[in-house]
Amino acid sequence: MGLRLLACLFRLPTAVIYGSLSLFVSILHNVFLLYYVDTFVSVYKIDKLSFWIGETVFLIWNSLNDPLFGWLSDRVFLSTQQPGAEISSPEVVLKRLRALSHNGPLFAISFLAFWVAWAHPGVQFLLCLCIAIGSLSVFMSYTVWNKEDFFSFRIFCIVLALCSIVGFTLSTQLLRQRFEADGKAKWDQESTLKQLYIEKLSVPQEKRITLAEYLQQLTRHRNFLWFVCMNLVQVFHCHFNSNFFPLFLEHLLSDQISVSTGSFLLGVSYIAPHLNNLYFLSLCRRCGVYAVVRGLFFLKLALSVVMLLAGPDQVYLLCIFIASNRVFTEGTCKLLNLVVTDLVDEDLILNRRKQAASALLFGMVALVTKPGQTFAPLIGTWLLCAYTGYDIFQRNPLGNVVSAQPKLESDAALEPTLRQGCFYLLVFVPIACALLQLLTWSQFSLHGKRLQLVKAQRQGLMQGEAPEVKMI
Repeated sequence: MGLRLLACLFRLPTAVIYGSLSLFVSILHNVFLLYYVDTFVSVYKIDKLSFWIGETVFLIWNSLNDPLFGWLSDRVFLSTQQPGAEISSPEVVLKRLRALSHNGPLFAISFLAFWVAWAHPGVQFLLCLCIAIGSLSVFMSYTVWNKEDFFSFRIFCIVLALCSIVGFTLSTQLLRQRFEADGKAKWDQESTLKQLYIEKLSVPQEKRITLAEYLQQLTRHRNFLWFVCMNLVQVFHCHFNSNFFPLFLEHLLSDQISVSTGSFLLGVSYIAPHLNNLYFLSLCRRCGVYAVVRGLFFLKLALSVVMLLAGPDQVYLLCIFIASNRVFTEGTCKLLNLVVTDLVDEDLILNRRKQAASALLFGMVALVTKPGQTFAPLIGTWLLCAYTGYDIFQRNPLGNVVSAQPKLESDAALEPTLRQGCFYLLVFVPIACALLQLLTWSQFSLHGKRLQLVKAQRQGLMQGEAPEVKMI
């Protein structure tokens, strides 16, 4: 039975194995985003100062770790392209698979550190944020989530982590074996040709690019700058939705919907973006990524305005808006990876790279946009406190909102309520984000004819032709 199962695993398509890696990250990442703020505030009783210090340190580390590892991985590819030099290197893929096979299980283990109190809340919050960052897991998580009795949720997280560890180990081993077996003959041939080429031709010594020179090149990459400005807002909005989803359900819908309905809304908001992207990808092939992303920004703005005009008492409309707001926002985040790959190609052509420095460019995008993850809970809690007086860090936060002293009906009607504050936070944040994104996205020019030209130049490099940079 075990041998038969192993044989079935070896016959799985490569795309399925690669996609499973994303699954084993998602089943942990989605639960983390949804519950880590509420866990440390409501269960571990973290104070406001420790929370802000932890988020600030996390902002710095979370922004720096991606470009740091990207630089260590791709710095050898930043030298100028020489005619006849190879564009791709199989060693790069194997190196990254080896890294995944070691770091994937460690990522899963670090996820467990959030759900057991093992240090002072402030210290634990800081350390856990700096070592870790399946939609179906969200469906099940809501049924076991209980601030008063945390045992069931801890067991649930342990099971998730074990599944992720096993999945990472199997997937990376299968990919490494398949990649080595399928490409061995091809690599031997390429190695022989490379040796003959070196013997016959004298290739000039390549000049290594320093980090300062690379950063200077990025500052001249106009589309990169506009993209990271737009994506910073997008990352902020995605994590704002994830961090405050439980709060919106509790204060806007908890007394009007059942627990199962709340679990359904949570699950749909995490699964639907993946299903939507199947349609969005086909739409991107027909209309282009730029047009689809711009359309999603307009849709976000229109839905938020309609919800604002309808008010917080339209329960069914509110359920649809809360779920769809997260669905379209997450869907946009996933599409933006396609734009980064286009920027990698443009960077390769503009700077005559030896090879596309994809990991490094993704890291530099993260350097600018990852702060949005930290800004989301900080700005959200500050806005809620400033408007309603509701402070999530106080042991009795509603005491600031509802006074024990009798008030006139007119005064009580004028006083902002927590429900109103949550509603305005729910609708005005996407309105502001959509307006900022439409402004910055209108300046992005890597689409249409320009994108076709970059792709043609990239294809020419793959076929061994010298790039005509002047055309760009």
